[in-house]
Amino acid sequence: MLTLRNFQKSYGDRPIITIPDWQLPPGIHWLKGPNGAGKTTLFRSIAGLLPHEGTSKLNNLDSKRDAVAYRMRINYAEAEPTFPPLLTAHEIIRWVADAKQAPAGQVEALIAAFDISAYMHTPVSTYSSGMLKKTSLIVAFLGKPNLILLDEPLVTLDIAATQTVAQLIESTHKQGVSFLLSSHQAMETAQLPIDSVWQVEGGKVVVSGER
Repeated sequence: MLTLRNFQKSYGDRPIITIPDWQLPPGIHWLKGPNGAGKTTLFRSIAGLLPHEGTSKLNNLDSKRDAVAYRMRINYAEAEPTFPPLLTAHEIIRWVADAKQAPAGQVEALIAAFDISAYMHTPVSTYSSGMLKKTSLIVAFLGKPNLILLDEPLVTLDIAATQTVAQLIESTHKQGVSFLLSSHQAMETAQLPIDSVWQVEGGKVVVSGER
């Protein structure tokens, strides 16, 4: 479903991550690696936010040739989300919902699931890291994606929000959506059915034997 070929992301003359050939089938997948290993750079490249060499394809959509259609089908939540400080969570969510052509009722359901109604009309500059994370996660589930990338999805979340994320991943996956989860923490906390585990090592992605 996700295919990277001759993929390389560099900063200047320094290669950050190099992937000759990586085919990720449908499912829920976990990308492991310590901070600084290149997980976020890889995610931002796959999501179409960073230029890179080589190809990234989601099903038959090429990130360069079919840029708009590709980005409509792939969603991304950053590990440490930042938003324009004067905007509110409600404004951000509504804007992304319109851009992603979210189905009727999806926004309201996600707002209720993450329980953000008490503060969603105040500027994000007043939010805690957990509030920002919840806003980012809501945005990641909007629309009709084929693949959702979640970078450190459990960081700064309380137990209730962690359970919400796990439930949403499972229910959304049952609707045919795949997930690539990046974390240096143990994903067992969320008790998710992980189909495969990968490790970022030395600027490359390799199969990991550990879960």
